[in-house]
Amino acid sequence: MSKKSQRRDGRIAAIQFLYAWSINPSDNLERDLAEFFADKEQPRDYYAFGEQLLLGTIDKFDAIDERIRSLAENWDFTRIARIDLAILRLSIFEMLFRKDIPPVVSINEAIDLSKLFSNADAKRFINGILDRLKDQLDRPSRTASIE
Repeated sequence: MSKKSQRRDGRIAAIQFLYAWSINPSDNLERDLAEFFADKEQPRDYYAFGEQLLLGTIDKFDAIDERIRSLAENWDFTRIARIDLAILRLSIFEMLFRKDIPPVVSINEAIDLSKLFSNADAKRFINGILDRLKDQLDRPSRTASIE
């Protein structure tokens, strides 16, 4: 399996976990992760990239949600579909805190994930939010930044 598809599988796992966690958060994240990855097709280390992303997203959860609120003009935050929020949270984490991932890659992945998990209107909404964020970033959008 290619590294690209392994990263995609990691993002898919991260979205699934973040979605479930947004509905039913618990105070035992490590137990929840162990149970979640026990049900996956591949061993847990196969999803290491996705696990890094979801742990980072959870760590920066409040800052990410605040950013979504500021970017989602004329949208009631509580009315954004939970799956779309999971996709936005993961992508915004990547764009703000993972300089090794070019922002356009995060946006393209988010759009592909929205096609997989959400409805047809979601990709336009998600693209609009992430495009606004991309314009606010102080780094190249098509290349990774090395710091």
